Amino acid sequence: MTDWLQTRLGLSPELQGKLLLTLLTIAVLWILHRLALALMYRRVTDAWTRYRWRKGITYAALGLGVLLVGRTWFVGIQTLVTFFGLLSAGLAIALKDPVVNLAGWVFIVWRRPFEVGDRIEIGSNKGDVIDIRLQQFTLNEIGNWVAADQSSGRIIHIPNGSVFTAPVANYDRGFRYIWNEVAVLVTFESDWQLAKEILTRIAFKHAEHLTAQAEQDLLSASRQYLINYTKLTPIVYTKVVDSGVQLTIRYLIEPRKRRGTEHAIWEDILTEFEATTDVELGYHTVRSFKLTEEGKQITRRARRPQRASQVHDTNE
Repeated sequence: MTDWLQTRLGLSPELQGKLLLTLLTIAVLWILHRLALALMYRRVTDAWTRYRWRKGITYAALGLGVLLVGRTWFVGIQTLVTFFGLLSAGLAIALKDPVVNLAGWVFIVWRRPFEVGDRIEIGSNKGDVIDIRLQQFTLNEIGNWVAADQSSGRIIHIPNGSVFTAPVANYDRGFRYIWNEVAVLVTFESDWQLAKEILTRIAFKHAEHLTAQAEQDLLSASRQYLINYTKLTPIVYTKVVDSGVQLTIRYLIEPRKRRGTEHAIWEDILTEFEATTDVELGYHTVRSFKLTEEGKQITRRARRPQRASQVHDTNE
């Protein structure tokens, strides 16, 4: 077989030996990888722990394979520093984007701007991180055409190098609550003070229980970030707009409970407003009127076109 390969394909015995050793190394590592995964699946039942073990075993097998195969082909290279130095230099020249993505993976693992399970926004994409690999991380998308930060059903794969070029917002790190607002418009004729009392009561009903926990999280986050919130309890702001008085409920909520809480708040608002005759929901309206029909005197400006018209008719 050796003579045939050398005659037909021009492969020297030394090269054939290296190819055979490389194939055996890959096969042994693959078998060990599968056995390690099978043993892990048998003993670990938690999905999150399984995921981390699977990633760790895969990365270990990959690193060991690169090391063993590299030492097989580069016989004169015996030190890890020299080997990885030459390897990284060659990759940097030939494969710019993959190298940047690999550096992004190192940054993600080392600095931990996010982990699997975190809800993040990077650039124009938002979603829950469901996987992190050497070249890319994967999001279960939220938002887009779906309102209130709920899942759209799409899976987005983003290159790891994006962490160097796009802003990353993490919903779950640091201060793990977000501020949400519900704007309620009532008519000018409504008792807006009564409406504000109703909305304040509803806001406290759904969000007051988070205040104590939020204060503890804020104290913890302030050790790492300069976050300065003076008021964490719900509040209702008042504003006059074209179609009525706008009352805006502002409250803290966990990111994944935003839509459910907003749904419950609106149901309470509709129920409370229906029970009172002094408050009505406002909406955009257009009104028209005539001065004479409403019993108002015609102003001089309104009379001038009429007299001019009469003079014009007389001249004719």
